[in-house]
Order: sequence, then C-alpha cells, then structure tokens
Amino acid sequence: MRLRRSPQDGSAGHRLAPKRPRLGLRARVTFTFALGAALLSAAMSVITFGLTRENLLNEREETAVRQAVDNAGRMADRLEPAGSTRVECNAQGEIEDDLSSLARPSGAQLVLKCNGVWHSANSVAFDRNDIPVSLVTMVEGGSSARLRTDLDGSPVLITGVPIKSLEPEGIDAFYYEGQSLEELESTLSGLSISLLGASALTTLAGGLLGFWASRRVVRPLIDVGRAADAIAGGRLDTRLPTGTDADVDQLATPFNHMATALQDRIERDARFASEVSHELRSPLMTMSATVEVLENMRDELPDRAQTALDLLSADVDRFQQLVEDLLEISRFDAGAIKLHLEEVLVAEMVIQAVSAIGGGATPVMYDEDVNDAVVRVDKRRFARVLANLLDNAEKYAGGATAVTIGRVGPNVQIAVEDAGPGVPSDDRDRIFDRFSRGTESGKRSSDSGVGLGLALVSEHIRLHGGEVWVEDQRGGQHGARFVVQLPIVDVPTQGPAPSVAEDVVVPT
Repeated sequence: MRLRRSPQDGSAGHRLAPKRPRLGLRARVTFTFALGAALLSAAMSVITFGLTRENLLNEREETAVRQAVDNAGRMADRLEPAGSTRVECNAQGEIEDDLSSLARPSGAQLVLKCNGVWHSANSVAFDRNDIPVSLVTMVEGGSSARLRTDLDGSPVLITGVPIKSLEPEGIDAFYYEGQSLEELESTLSGLSISLLGASALTTLAGGLLGFWASRRVVRPLIDVGRAADAIAGGRLDTRLPTGTDADVDQLATPFNHMATALQDRIERDARFASEVSHELRSPLMTMSATVEVLENMRDELPDRAQTALDLLSADVDRFQQLVEDLLEISRFDAGAIKLHLEEVLVAEMVIQAVSAIGGGATPVMYDEDVNDAVVRVDKRRFARVLANLLDNAEKYAGGATAVTIGRVGPNVQIAVEDAGPGVPSDDRDRIFDRFSRGTESGKRSSDSGVGLGLALVSEHIRLHGGEVWVEDQRGGQHGARFVVQLPIVDVPTQGPAPSVAEDVVVPT
C-alpha cells in the first residue's frame, strides 16, 4: 500500500531552501569514466598529432634542403667557366630555361639571383617579392637557410642556398626554392579529424564501461534498498546475503544485525499487545456483564447513579472497542489475517454497508460508469473500513457530508467527505500510523482515542491491494476527503456479478 502525498498548499512557517539536486552515484561513476577516457584520449591525440606533424615537417624540410642544394650545385656548374656551357648572369632566357629544367617536386618554384639580377622559372607564381627579406639577408650573408611562411594564404617552405663561382673575378649567386605545404597540411588535417573521431569513440567506450562498472558497484546498494523496502513493507525476515564479497559484507552484516534487532523488537511489542489484549478480555467481559445487569435495574437507581452508569457504559464500550482493535492489530503483526474474498458490485456494497453502519443519513453518490464495477473484497472487513472512516468524520468534523464513488481508469475510488477543518499537509501520511492522532488540526488534538482506527483502515486496504489517502475537498470547499482506491475486477458482461467467495490467508 502506498500513501499518496497531495501537493503542499500554502506556506506554513519558515522552510529551508531545497538543496540543489546532485547526480546519482551511477551517473557520477559513468561521468568519471567518460571524463577520464576523454582526457586520456585527448592527451594521446595531442601527443600523437604533435609528434607526427613534427616528423612530417622535418622530413619534408630535409628533403627540400637536399633538393635545393642539389639544384644549386647544378646552377653553379652552369655559371662557372666550362667552355661553351657557361651562362652569363644577364642571360635572362637561358637561366630561366636552366631553372625550368631542374628536378623539383610537384608545385616547387625556383628563383636565382646572380650578380644582383633576379631570374624566376615562373615569375607569375613565385618571384623575388615572395621571398621574405629576413631569408634573403641570411642567405646573402653566406648561410643556407629555410623558412616556413604563408603565400597567398597557403603554407610554403622556402629554402635559400648561396652559390660562389670559382672564376677569378667571382660571381655572386643565390638560389631559392619554394615548395607548397598544402598537401602536408591536408594530411595533417585528415589526421586531426581521425584523432578527434578516435577520441570521441574512446570517450563513448569509457562512458559505456563506466555505466557497466557503476551497475556492478551500485548493485549491493540496490539490494540494500530493496531489503529495506521489504522490511518496511512488513517482511521482517528479509536479510542480505553474506560471504560472497568481503567489501560488501562490511555493509551487509551490520544491516542484517539491524534487521534482526528490529524484528525482535517488533515481535516483542506485538506479543505484548496481543497478550495484554487477551488478558483484558476477561475482566472486560465481567465489566460488560455487570453494566448490562445495572442497565436492567436502571429504573431502580437514583439520578446520580444513572448518570454514573451512562458514563461507565460509554467507557466500557470504548474500552471494548480498543481491545478489539488491539487484537486486530496483533493478527496483522502475526500474519494470521484470513480474508473471505467475494466479487461484488461496489456501489451496491457501499450502499448496504453505509446503511448497516447506521449512516443512512449520509448520501451515497456515484456515477453511472460504476454501476457494473466489480471489486474483490472481504465484505466484513470493508464494512469495518467504512465504519472507521465514518466514525472518524463524526469525531473530527461533525459527521460525513457524503460518500462518493467514482471510476478512475482500472480502479474505483470510494471517498468519505466531510466539512470539517481538514487535515494539515504534514499530517496526511502520519494519521495512518498506529497510535497517531494528528497534531493541532481542529478537534484532533483533543480526541481521547488512541489512533488505531485509520491504522486499521490502512492495513485492511493494503491487504486488498488498494491505496488510501486523504486530500482536500474539491472546489475549494472546507473539509477533507478520505479516499479508498481498489482495483476493478474484470468479469463477464452477461448477468450480475458473480458471488464467488474464497478464503485467503494473506501474509502481512
């Protein structure tokens, strides 16, 4: 049975601000694994990309330098005196032809400066203006150099090599070679995308691994929660398995000790209540018989004695009801409840029960869709439920204003309504506990009862597989609605509902 908590209405005093909700343990473990995998994969990707990029660039530069030195040597041969093969520095066409005939990688551009005259194999694509001044200064200082730069938005590697002629008058020549790095950059871009995809897959794999690990880690806690819920539901013999895991045993063993101590305490209390109730029955029967004898002699008693007899009779009746309630509670605790279940029309049963209880003045209202609604109940115990709810309304609200029956999905709801002060939100669960009489709502705090009526209602409805709760009157009216919800039984549509009875011993 679940007790439903209705929404809080109004603000009663100062309330602490709710804490910000945190992620669950399973989510935190999964997130930790995913974050660890992401950081590790990101670090490995950065290192891999950096090393690969450095190696590729170094290899490309070394190749470019070797090619440039080789081509510079070939041009030096053409500039040095060697019979008819010598080329003059001002021979623009011949030098450009020689530059074009040199071996070069695809897309490489060649430039030669000879005695201050610049020559280019393709002046449109690459000429003297494309060579940085800093590189020209270093090469003309007599040192070979290379420089990575951007040319029209594209990465380019430019290599410069000085050439010294052996002719006595000397020839100052400097050879420059520019190679595009777009292909290398494209390769590195593809590598970065691949590493990014691998990092994403690694992060996903880490998250899945964390989810799997979190389920295994949290499973003992889930078992503890289920065991605690079972104990709260009355299965006091529930225990956690031990001996399978030394770490889990550190949690399971104290829990089992706590459950055993709790079971012993509850069983002792139940035995005490049962024994006291049984012991009280004998003197109570004697007192009831004595009161009955005095009632038969009422006319012979003086007025003061008659008043005392009325008070005594009322207290004996109340005492007798208390003992019967304690015995019923003891049967619940002992698991000795036997239900005589019958399939009955709910509207007809409620009308008969209210009339038999003596609540004929209380109207019973229901919709047409509950005319054929059938529930499976123990009629005697359900009549006791209605009697307790009507008695509760009589004590605290001056009587019930109506009993309503409605159909909600696969369930039927029977509500006992009153026009009293209502039940505070904080008490709406508590009043169904044993020996609880509410706090300061209307007459509830001054009631002389012991608070077993609604507890018995809760126990009876739980055994029938239903729910019970209290809520405010609808339409903004004053009062409370005690709602009992029971599942509707599917029966054949031909003829009246069957009246099959079945005795069932229900474990509590």
